[in-house]
Amino acid sequence: MTSFVSIRSKLRKLFLMQVRRWLFPIADPVSVLRGLFNYPRFFADWRRYAAISGAEPLHLTDIYPQLHDRTSTTGIDSHYFYTNGWAMRRIVAQLPVQHVDIGSQTMFVNLLSAVLPVTFVDYRPLEVGMNGLTNRCGDILNLPFADGSIKSLSCLHVAEHIGLGRYGDPLNPHGTHHATRELARILAPGGNLYFVLPVGKPRVCFNAHRIHAVKTIVEYFSDLELVELSGVHDDAQFVEHAGLNEFKESEYACGMFWFRKR
Repeated sequence: MTSFVSIRSKLRKLFLMQVRRWLFPIADPVSVLRGLFNYPRFFADWRRYAAISGAEPLHLTDIYPQLHDRTSTTGIDSHYFYTNGWAMRRIVAQLPVQHVDIGSQTMFVNLLSAVLPVTFVDYRPLEVGMNGLTNRCGDILNLPFADGSIKSLSCLHVAEHIGLGRYGDPLNPHGTHHATRELARILAPGGNLYFVLPVGKPRVCFNAHRIHAVKTIVEYFSDLELVELSGVHDDAQFVEHAGLNEFKESEYACGMFWFRKR
């Protein structure tokens, strides 16, 4: 009986996950239901606020309902929260003269560029102007740098997407592997590479991302030395200096690799 309940629970979870994945690109059903549930409270707050002495006039054309922010804790995307903090702490501690980032979160490169000069390369050009930040259009499979020319390099939560067409890039089943070889090519001797992507049970969640085994990534960078492996478990727990088997049974963990070219 217990086994039957467990199987039914897993099937229900799988069904709901698939429903959300298919509907999310056009309408996230969870957000829709939560929004509908919260509208009565929004209208009640509107009436109460308007009745407070000294309250500003509330015009219908200016009303802007926010229905998802009344939470008991501050929500985060655990992968990106820990990734950005992990990488920035290590990069700054190494005191590089300049740094090159390939396709990571724009907020990360913006903040890092306040500390040291950063060149940001992305398949889709970043059209902004900011002191300390240089933007270049480039393909991670054909980076615009000479062999062994970059001393400090990062690529955070990017390579798992390469070759799946999500961002308009050509379809390529070996996209992640080819990207790792290109990163290794431009890394200078003695240089540091900070590399992050999903790890766990290997599979492709088309066209969102791939999930790789930790040991596969280490093999992809076999010509580099692994300085550190850290990461985030499925339950959002951050682990520093993990072993190679730490995330072996994970569904969607985050692997943070610090490599150095010998």
